[in-house]
Amino acid sequence: MTSPRVSVLLPVHNAEKTLAGCVSSILRQSESALECVLIDDGSTDGSLALARRLAARSPRIRVIARPHRGLVPTLQEGTTLCRAPIIARMDADDWMHRDRLALQRALLEARPELAAVGAGVRLFPRRGLTAGRRAYESWLDSMKSPEDIRRSRFIECPIAHPTLAIRRTALETHPYRDRGWPEDYDLLLRLLRAGPRVGIVPRRLLGWRDHPDRLSRTHPAYALEQFTACRAWHLSRDFLADQPDYVLWGHGRTGRALRRALEGLGHRPISIVDVHPRRLHETLHGAEVIPPEALRDHPRLPVVTSVAGAGPRAAIRSALESMGFREDVDFVCAA
Repeated sequence: MTSPRVSVLLPVHNAEKTLAGCVSSILRQSESALECVLIDDGSTDGSLALARRLAARSPRIRVIARPHRGLVPTLQEGTTLCRAPIIARMDADDWMHRDRLALQRALLEARPELAAVGAGVRLFPRRGLTAGRRAYESWLDSMKSPEDIRRSRFIECPIAHPTLAIRRTALETHPYRDRGWPEDYDLLLRLLRAGPRVGIVPRRLLGWRDHPDRLSRTHPAYALEQFTACRAWHLSRDFLADQPDYVLWGHGRTGRALRRALEGLGHRPISIVDVHPRRLHETLHGAEVIPPEALRDHPRLPVVTSVAGAGPRAAIRSALESMGFREDVDFVCAA
């Protein structure tokens, strides 16, 4: 095969126990015009030997081995090695449904305005999944359209990165980078700054392994404060661009953390919306605490709602829309 339609970018580091199953799910794809660019990032177990055995059985697998440098340099190098116009991300401990790549390629071909598409996920193994992880899975699988994804961009990362299929031209324009925060969230927020440019195949097409040793659980770049830093940095260049003043709805732990991060970027809330009667008309960090209904007569500044939980966010969305505020124009939901 000289012209693959999809390149699967597969970084590998000490994944001997799961690699064979992952690669098997790639080779079983109904999209046959694919290549798998497997980069071994200095594994110290049997991953590289296994990868070479798998490649010996299929010309669609290319194995690149080099000393350990970390995930972001691996992804940067892998982008340059992929030959297809679509690059599909994959992690070595996950598996994909056999129709994943065909469906994602078809959607990208049908929607030329999209830079990338994701898909739904099913976490596994199910035993031991916390309520929080199950809620995140449900939230990810609730994304049905590019508009859903864009509206949700400052809440959490609305696409599980191992499901992402992105045009190579878009990834060359917005390459992976190391800013000390999650590289996948950073990439997605850069893509979404220009509008609803990331779509979704609304089916569970990835088995997403949940275990305590995942990089997202252990690496400092994925700590909660780094997600907040990433979110604030992009808010400053997106919804709050050229807007030093804003209104903050929510001043619990989530709202306080985001306020502090935004202050470091030159944004200060003029008012803080709260429903607790004892806090009303106090001054917090130079901002007056006001009730929600006061927004009707408040100077129209961008409103950032920062509360934890889908229920409170839905109630705030409804309240703002009833007052004539438009989401992603007059307000955004963040976490």
